Amino acid sequence: MNKSTIVNIQKFSVHDGPGIRTTVFFKGCPLNCWWCHNPETQRKEHEIMFFEERCTACGICVKRCPQKVITMKNNIPVVDEGKCNFCGKCTNFCPNNAREYVGKDLTSQEIIKEIIKDEVFYEESGGGVTFSGGEPMLHADFINGILEECNVRGIHTTIDTSGYVSWDKFEKVRDKVDLFLYDLKSMNNEIHKKYTGVENTIILENLELLSKYGHNIYLRIPIINDVNDNNENIDETIKFISKLHLIQVNLLPYHKMGMDKYKRLKMEYKLTGEEKPSDEKMNKIAEKFKKAGIKVKIGG
Repeated sequence: MNKSTIVNIQKFSVHDGPGIRTTVFFKGCPLNCWWCHNPETQRKEHEIMFFEERCTACGICVKRCPQKVITMKNNIPVVDEGKCNFCGKCTNFCPNNAREYVGKDLTSQEIIKEIIKDEVFYEESGGGVTFSGGEPMLHADFINGILEECNVRGIHTTIDTSGYVSWDKFEKVRDKVDLFLYDLKSMNNEIHKKYTGVENTIILENLELLSKYGHNIYLRIPIINDVNDNNENIDETIKFISKLHLIQVNLLPYHKMGMDKYKRLKMEYKLTGEEKPSDEKMNKIAEKFKKAGIKVKIGG
């Protein structure tokens, strides 16, 4: 039976679409955004997060590692990443939960079982299920079956996407999706590639197609100081989306909530020094959208 790698199934989520939702976070993303607050979802492979502050240097992980690739150095367990196969055995025996295994391979039926546990909350709040990541559209074939079951049960479905996939993946699922949360980082192709690792052409094309076919879309724009908060980008964004059929635009102020995860995953956080945009700036940007007749909201 086919499986996909899931990072987390978050219950009672209220920021990933309307009402109370269950959000399924898939692993793997074609983008590498500098400000990503879920870096554990970027790589498609399983990973291990190390919480150094929890470690008591007991050495159990060293003894339990089947590959013998963990050694103690200065009272800190160090992993030879080139030889580690990320089996996760070290996480099973750590008495302090200093090691956390990231990624669980689940079948569609296992995910559906989790989703339907909270059907009563969806019905009472107008909520449902959201597929996020990472990039859930990389798993379109897998998600398709889950969407079909949700449609039969009358569960509202949402996909949170960067849009950076071939259109054929959208074709497989779009008729079963009630709402798309669609991310747009920058209208400038060079800026987009610098800060996300990919160009924005296919993202803009897919957004236009989803709008053309009449899908419900919340456009989500992260606002990053000195990256995409300038008047030129905001004006170009407004010009582009004014011809589209969107329910609303969500302006998401940059935050540093995911910074610690980078250290735990031995990843570089590239936006050091950046601060959250001021309320004044966020309100000023929102006002430009309002003047263009676009419904806008600050926050998710």
